[in-house]
Order: sequence, then C-alpha cells, then structure tokens
Amino acid sequence: MAYTTIDNPELYFQCKLYTGSGSIQAITLDGDENMQPDFIWCKSRGETRHHYLADSVRGVKARLRSDATNAEYTANSTSGFDSFDTDGFTLEADSSELGLNESSHNMVSWNWKAGTSFSNDASATSVGTIDSSGSASSDAGFSIVSYTGTGSAGTIKHGLGSTPAFMMVKNRGAAQGWCIYHHKNTSAPETDFLSINSTDATVDASDRWNDTAPTSSVFSVADHADTNGSSATYIGYFFNEVKGYSKFGSYTGNGSASSGPYVHLGFRPAWVMIKRTGGTGGWEIYDSKRDGFNPQVHGLTGNTTNAEDNTDDLLDLLSNGFKLYHDGSGLNTSGSEYIYMAFAEAPLVNSN
Repeated sequence: MAYTTIDNPELYFQCKLYTGSGSIQAITLDGDENMQPDFIWCKSRGETRHHYLADSVRGVKARLRSDATNAEYTANSTSGFDSFDTDGFTLEADSSELGLNESSHNMVSWNWKAGTSFSNDASATSVGTIDSSGSASSDAGFSIVSYTGTGSAGTIKHGLGSTPAFMMVKNRGAAQGWCIYHHKNTSAPETDFLSINSTDATVDASDRWNDTAPTSSVFSVADHADTNGSSATYIGYFFNEVKGYSKFGSYTGNGSASSGPYVHLGFRPAWVMIKRTGGTGGWEIYDSKRDGFNPQVHGLTGNTTNAEDNTDDLLDLLSNGFKLYHDGSGLNTSGSEYIYMAFAEAPLVNSN
C-alpha cells in the first residue's frame, strides 16, 4: 500500500503571501498545480488587524473572525473578496483597516480545497437528526458544513466519510465563541472543548458535543448556543487525518529553550497551529512561507489581532516534522500538554 494518497499537497492546501494594493487585484497561488480554494483564512502580518475567515459554502462576502466572538459580517460590494478563482482569489478595492487589501500591507492567506457539494435531509436519509449541507473531500479529509440548530441534542452529517480528528464550529448569527474539538485534547475529548478566540485551557462541558464522540458519518451536538441554539445558523470545518498530508496530534512540553520536543509528522509541514490545553496559551500559527527558512521566528496567534512576533527562535520545520526551540507557555512549558494541527508541504515518502 502506498505511504500516502496525496503525492502533491498543493492540490488541497497552499499558503500565499501578498501585498495589499488598495485596488481590485487577483491573487494567484504559487503552487505548480491550480487550486480553487473553498476555505480562506487571511491575516495582516505587520499590523494589528483581525483574522478573517471566508468559505465557498457561506459565500465569498461572508466573513468571520477567529480572534473574536463576533457574528458573521457580510462585506459590501467594494470590500473583502470578490471571487474564489481557479487558482487563487480576487480582492475588492478595500483599503480600510477592516479589509484584506490595504495598500502596501503585507498579508498571508492560508487556503484549503474541499470538494463535492452535498445536502443531507436527515429524515429522508436517516443519517443524523439535523439537516446539513456543504462541501466535502474524502481525499483531502476536509469538509465545510452548514446547519441550523434545533436547541435539542442531535447528530449532523459531516460528509467526510471518516471520523473527524478536528472540528471547528461557529454560530454565524450571534456573538458566541468558536467551539473546537481535537481528538487528542484529553483522554475523553468528546467531553471537552476549546475556543480559538480565547487563550482558555480545555473546558469540560457536556452541552457542546453532548459527551459523544464523532463517527465516520455524523458529529453530535447538545443544546448550547455555541453549537446548537434553536433556529441559529452554524458553519463548521471538519478534518480527518490523511497520512502524509495532515496530522492532528499532541505532545508534552519539556521547558527547554535549547532542545524542545521533536514532533514526528511523516511530512514536511507547510502550516502548523499549536495550542496549550492544560493551561492558558495562544493558538500559535507557523507556515513555511513567511520565514522561508529555519528557525521560524514569525509567529501569529489565531486568537489575537497582534502582528507577527519575531523576538525568538521558535521552531524548525523539518522534512518529517517540527522541532521546538522555545520555553514559553504558548509552545513548551515543562509538563504541559499541547495539541497541534499540521498540513504538508511535501510528504516524506510519496506513492512512487
């Protein structure tokens, strides 16, 4: 059997650096393969600005912030994204500080490809108890799911065809926190949740995931407004592990700034996000484009509007994983547990 089913990760994930122009502009991704993104996460690198998340299921004009609980914002015809294109995206002439195209501002975008549209009538298919729709790729192990809450515990089709390792859900119409599930969070991760808009440690609560682990077909929700308020609309991003392309794991910090933990992935990472679970800490994000070489010193935090931090050697992105060189609470406190999600730039071994 082949080591990986994805020889070229550029078909499903690409990082892109660009400079805002203040005028409408098309941004073309750098990979050798064309990739039309379905989920785009953008951030200004040098300025105090929000993280903006958009996807093809909600529509290019609908934006959420990972660093805030704000309800979904719908951009006007001259701001935000204009379109998701066959190999990138087009930006409106948006020069405000709330935009994605401020003149001369250095930006980063992280871009994921989903796949086939689906719509599930739960009563007709007997898959789940709450209707859902979205876009899913079993090849990439990624789906985007839209649903309307009922206020009562239920199950919802996620479209992956495999059990999710990571789930990220947001109430679109209200100022509710993001709700995060990670399969290595605790020994019973279905009983807990994290919030990407917060530095908070893991919280044990039965009213988010209904204390029920996701399956290969559905995920469970209880009755909290974060995941299932009555008549509220939701968006969720779901990932399962694909060998050689994506991994969602955990490690224990050792507190060493000279030789922190090495984390084996089985691929050279293009993007890594790390969160301390047993104590407070930010959602630390690194990619292979912003520094372009080791050590990685330019970190961004998904829960803040902060510009890049470049004060310390933080980690190395290696051919088969990553190695930490920092003893701060965000990455490597001795004895603390951390979760991560990572996507490949190249597999260590491909199918050939």
